[in-house]
Amino acid sequence: MFSLCLQPSASLKVQREEIIGSRGYYSTRVARNPNLEKLQTNYLFPEILERELKHVEKYPNAKVISLGIGDTTQPLPEPVALSMSNYARALSTPQGYTGYGLEQGNKLLLGSNVSIAVQDPSFPGYIDSSVIMGQSGDLKNDSGRYGNIKYMKCNLENDFFPDLSKIERTDVIFFCSPNNPTGHAASRQQLQQLVEFAQVNGSIIVYDAAYSAYISDSSPKSIYEIPGSRKVAIEISSFSKTAGFTGVRLGWTVVPKELLYLNGFPVIHDFNRIICTSFNGASNIAQAGGLACLSPEGFKEVMFKVDYYKENARILVETFTSLGFRVYGGSNAPYVWVHFPGSKSWNVFNWILDKTHIITVPGIGFGPAGEGYIRVSAFGHRESILEASKRLITLLCHTN
Repeated sequence: MFSLCLQPSASLKVQREEIIGSRGYYSTRVARNPNLEKLQTNYLFPEILERELKHVEKYPNAKVISLGIGDTTQPLPEPVALSMSNYARALSTPQGYTGYGLEQGNKLLLGSNVSIAVQDPSFPGYIDSSVIMGQSGDLKNDSGRYGNIKYMKCNLENDFFPDLSKIERTDVIFFCSPNNPTGHAASRQQLQQLVEFAQVNGSIIVYDAAYSAYISDSSPKSIYEIPGSRKVAIEISSFSKTAGFTGVRLGWTVVPKELLYLNGFPVIHDFNRIICTSFNGASNIAQAGGLACLSPEGFKEVMFKVDYYKENARILVETFTSLGFRVYGGSNAPYVWVHFPGSKSWNVFNWILDKTHIITVPGIGFGPAGEGYIRVSAFGHRESILEASKRLITLLCHTN
């Protein structure tokens, strides 16, 4: 018979007590990732949720309308949901069962030594992911910017497109069109300038086309519509905001074979290696839904959902415009960017929430250039959009 003694030795007990005694708590000897310490205290959307919960505590009977986080509300198209359901049921049969699928999915592969540029304002995930990867310096509290990140100001004065003649060279340029949060879709001429800028500087554009289905005018829906872009651009997108896959989670990345590193090695080879190592592929069920979205019947239903949200955006644009505000976006994107000159974004957020029980997003959360703006999301039920419009009209008419 053998027995295992699991009691720590006397010397280990002493060491543990010394550690607890000196610090007041027990901790491992593993240091925290210093890049995570650089992040701002609160991520934008959890901060908004916290304020919403406090508001509900203060006004327990209020019917809060969320025009904040860009989460879809319309159900999945029937052909898409049916395809996913059929695929899931088939997994219970010997003939229909499948294991691992193809690994390739959506993940960036560039290391911590690259320099980056982002639109200002832009989706905060670009900056936070770069901070976590060690691509930034420390946060400068006076400006709200991180060191080593180049902020490309996109505002009314420059038609929401950066003055590239004033932008220093970086290895990577994050660019989203239509932009979140401003809703601006870059024109063909603007994207041609961006591609030429990347070519001259030897940079790689990471082009986020997540909202391309909402483009109503002649603006390009893909960076690859621009000559020469395949040598300098990676394009990413997803089904989240077009097909309502915010809970299903399925996206894609296009890495052209023409895109090469400094030494001539194809970027796609490293991309495949990293994806195979760290991701191992999207769910087969989600992929079945994605393929159904691209079928003739499925695509028709998907675009019907897009049109629904575009009509919501039109209503919101009309509401704020009728009240005399300068409003941007909405026509090519599901976001409305409203200007409150001379006001702090968080003050506007708090004022609207307190007076109308409506959740928006403060523009400053998307970068320093977003100060004085709020973002309003069109991803809502029609009755909620109409009710929110009535509340806003009542508040702002009385205020004016």
